[in-house]
This record gives sequence, C-alpha cells and structure tokens, in this order.
Amino acid sequence: MREQNAAYRIKDLEATERPRERLAKNGPQALSNAELIAILLRVGIIGESAVQVGQRLLFDLGGLQGIHRASYDEVCSQHGIGPAKAAQLKAAIELGRRLAIESPEERPAIHSPGDAAQLVQYEMSALEQEELRVILLDVRNRVDRILTIYKGSLNSSQVRVGELFKDAIRSNAAAIIIIHNHPSGDPTPSPDDVALTRAVVQAGKLLDVEVLDHLVIGKGRFVSLKERGLGFA
Repeated sequence: MREQNAAYRIKDLEATERPRERLAKNGPQALSNAELIAILLRVGIIGESAVQVGQRLLFDLGGLQGIHRASYDEVCSQHGIGPAKAAQLKAAIELGRRLAIESPEERPAIHSPGDAAQLVQYEMSALEQEELRVILLDVRNRVDRILTIYKGSLNSSQVRVGELFKDAIRSNAAAIIIIHNHPSGDPTPSPDDVALTRAVVQAGKLLDVEVLDHLVIGKGRFVSLKERGLGFA
C-alpha cells in the first residue's frame, strides 16, 4: 500500500494513461492542456496527480492565457508548483511565444489580417497594459520588422502619427500594419481607435507608405478595422 504522504506520480498510472507515453504514441495534439502541463511538472503532490495539479492550475489562473499572463511569482505561489516548476512552465510558454513569431527559412508574408494577428496575438493578448506596434512590410508584403512604438494607456491625441512612420521611411518600407491590444480582452474598436486609424491612413497616403490595416488584439480574438471599414474610407 502506498504511504499516505506519498506524492502522486505519473508513473503510478497505467501505462496507457500516462501523458508521456500517450504523447509518444499519439502525438502532443492528442493530449489535453492539463496532460501537457503534467509532463512538465513530472510529479504531483499529496492527494493530487500531476494531471490534477495541471487542471487546478488552469482553473485557478484562467487557462493557458492566464498562465501566460501571470507573473513568475504568481505561478510560483500556486500550491504544488514552487520555483522549479514555475520556471519550467514559464520557459515552455516563452518557447511557444518565440515559435509563433519565428520564421527560420524566410520572412513571413502577410496575406490576410489573420496572418498579421498570428505574429503577435499570443504575446499581446497577455499584456497588462496597452502597446502599439507597427509591422514594416516590403513590396511583397513580407515582414521586415515588428516595432513597439508606444506603451501605456493610448488615445488618438497621445499618439504622434509621425512616430509610426519614422522607421518605415528609414527602412524604405512599402507598407505598414498597426496593431495594438486591449488589456480588457474585448477587441471592439473605440472611437479613438477609429480616429487614429483615419489619421494614419491619411498620413500614409502623403508619405507614400500604404497602411494595410489596423488590428486590435483582445483575449483569444482580434478585430481588423479595415475589414469593418473603420477609418479606411
């Protein structure tokens, strides 16, 4: 009989139910989020398997986005986690973030609002304050750079339109896409967002730098102002 104070271990499960063995047989896509977290945690705690700890972590912090948004100290303070496991979780999430924006063979090309959102949504949806970024594109709509221009509470009167084009002009970019996030999680464009879009589109015409879109990133979704006809008339 297992001692009452023994931690619950993944290897105590039947082989066909162990997350690591299931991953090897069926691929990582076959595992739940809690099971993937369990592989990182390796062992559970008194009264909870690693999978159960993963389930509780997802519930308490609000899913994968919540773990991503939480600070290292907040993850570390969760029951059964501690410094080492918190570091493993945050490292895995950071690798996922970098993978989302990495293009090892060639620069990614933007063919739709979804293509642009995919480059930054994973990271920007977890930000606790607003950020405004600009994607610089060449004549084939390939990404040159992604620049953070503003951080903090934004409205149309605070943003200097010239700042959004400064690096585009220096780099001889053909087009730009503006992206900012709403920390509330609701990507619905505000009147200030529309006013800023209108001003940037007009400036782009004068500077011969096309403004392809303005995206607002929320929690798990985004809005394209161009698709909605806001500020691009």
